[in-house]
Formats: sequence, structure tokens, C-alpha cells
Amino acid sequence: MKIIIVLMAALGAVLLLSCFDSNKIASRPMENSTAQPSGKSFYDFTVNSLSGEPVSLEQFRGKKIIILNVASKCGYTPQYADWEKFYAENKDEVVVLGFPCNDFMGQEPGTANDIAEFCQKNYGVSFPMFEKVHVKGEQKAPLYQWLTDPAQNGWNSQEPSWNFCKYLINEKGELTHFFASKVKPSSEEFIAAMGQ
Repeated sequence: MKIIIVLMAALGAVLLLSCFDSNKIASRPMENSTAQPSGKSFYDFTVNSLSGEPVSLEQFRGKKIIILNVASKCGYTPQYADWEKFYAENKDEVVVLGFPCNDFMGQEPGTANDIAEFCQKNYGVSFPMFEKVHVKGEQKAPLYQWLTDPAQNGWNSQEPSWNFCKYLINEKGELTHFFASKVKPSSEEFIAAMGQ
């Protein structure tokens, strides 16, 4: 019984911490706005689509890019609808890229087919979706290594703290902002970042 109480207390602490992190926002410091990160550019990456086809991120050059780590069984999963609507209304200038992730309490356990079916059936997702990846830890996908390593992206070290964290890339391929889970397309801080 004591073990169950201890485990429940630990789980509660983890959930509480994730709630505090869900308001985190980071942006590229102005003094670093001209600093060039070393190494690989955002556009140098090729990632696999949800159907397993290679996709060069070079094709998104000239657009603003929002990168989401997504999950089907999360309290934030309804954000699929928000981001789909945003994408549909802005796809000439902006692209949303979804990366399924099972790193947070196993909230994306499905196969690629399960994920594709869930997204289409429940939210009509038409923005590009990619293979399930790790967004933290030793198995972190190369793109997420770039997003979270200041030596590669120029300033940011913030890993996703939960599902539906966002990274904003500008038209030049520079990482400009990190937003935690609660931020939606209608959030003031996101709207302000998009106006830069």
C-alpha cells in the first residue's frame, strides 16, 4: 500500500511540474539575432513522412514553420483542430509540421497507420505529419537535437516539456521561438511572434 501511495505522489508531482512548464515561452535574444549557428542548417534535414517517404525540409524554405510534437491520447490532443484550422487559413505563408512522440507517459502508442487514421478521422489533419520520433533523451531525433542545441540552432536549449510544444522557424530557417503546450494559434504570444 505504501508503494502505491509513493508512486501516486510521484505521478502527481510529475503532472504538476508539467503544468508549470506548459506556460514556458522562449525567444531568440535580440543580441543574437545576427549570430549564425555552426554546422547543419534547418533546411539540410530530411525526415520521413508518416508513410515512410523521405521529405527534405528544403522544400519549406521561404515559409514560417511551426514544429509540433504531437500525441493522440493527451489532454492537449484537441489542439490538432486548432493547428489544422491555422494551417488551412495560412498555408501560403506558413507550414505546420507534426511529429508524433511517445516520450510523455506513452500518450502516442500507435503505429503510423493508427496515427494517420486517428488524425484524419478525428481532426481532418492535412498538414504534413512525420514518423514517430523521440524528442528528448539519448534517442532524440536529429531534428530535435538541432532544435534543442544552442551550438546548432544559435540560442535555444529548451526540450519539449510535454506533448504539443512548438518551435517557430522563420522564413530564413532560423529558430526564433519555443512555446510550451498550452500555447495555441490564437494565443497573444504566438500571434506576436508570427508578426516579427
